[in-house]
Amino acid sequence: MLHSRLLLYIDEVARCGSIRAAGARLHVAPSAINRQLLLLEKELGEKLFERMPRGMRLTPAGEVLLAHARRTMRDYREAVSAMRDLHALPSGEVAIATMTGLASGVVAAATASFRARYPEVRISIRVMSSHDILRAVQNGEADLGLGFNVPPSPQLETCWQLATRLGAVLAPTHPLAPMETIPLARCAAHPLVFADRSMTIHGIIADTFNEAGIKVEPAFRTNSIETMKKLAVSGDAIAFLSKFDMAEERQSGILVFRPVRDRAFSNNILALVRREGHGHGPAGLLFAEEVLGTLESVVRGPVG
Repeated sequence: MLHSRLLLYIDEVARCGSIRAAGARLHVAPSAINRQLLLLEKELGEKLFERMPRGMRLTPAGEVLLAHARRTMRDYREAVSAMRDLHALPSGEVAIATMTGLASGVVAAATASFRARYPEVRISIRVMSSHDILRAVQNGEADLGLGFNVPPSPQLETCWQLATRLGAVLAPTHPLAPMETIPLARCAAHPLVFADRSMTIHGIIADTFNEAGIKVEPAFRTNSIETMKKLAVSGDAIAFLSKFDMAEERQSGILVFRPVRDRAFSNNILALVRREGHGHGPAGLLFAEEVLGTLESVVRGPVG
């Protein structure tokens, strides 16, 4: 009932080449089909069929409308099928390619919540770089990709993205923690934790200090987000991460996130992606919604 039966009439007349034969197949009076076609032709100002001595033949305008009718009916059938699938518990496996800090925070939280409702779905979480996330999703090795600065690709569909900046990550007992925002120069007076050169955020952090004219020698370098957070928790060190990298620690109160006041870090784009036009099963669609909900909860999350 969502779409007019007129689309079905057009399709069947085109297939049968006859209003009478279409009426017989559809169990509709031929006169009713003919009346609807005539009304539509009048409305459009175009002849859709040539009435031949032995049947009906599509005009060029009719060919255009028939293609539309068939697309519409196909999309409608797919929508109905997808809605029916929602009533059945999904099963199978969903693979997500992501980065280390996101894997242990946002993705882990989304997975735990999702599995509580859909225990038949197996979730595979693979940690990799942004370029590898791109390749994994493109090649079908992963259903979803969640990462920072994932290179754009016409093969990828962006489900969600946000321009987020790095900030100072420190223990709540740190001397600078009471400040709502922290000047970059004040950070330099404390042991700093830098991402090493293998990570994209190394350039963001190093460039920001250089542009501010602040010469620093970090006390620690690592390519592990988990190590950065541990160092910040255990002492007076300051790490520089996105709030999405330490969502769980912010929630539990063992770390706080403070924006940098006088010299903003360049944008760090977080995106959830999947293959463009790729058939997405119910489990993958539902898990993508779960990840989206978790990401939005971080955006709305605690101030600290």
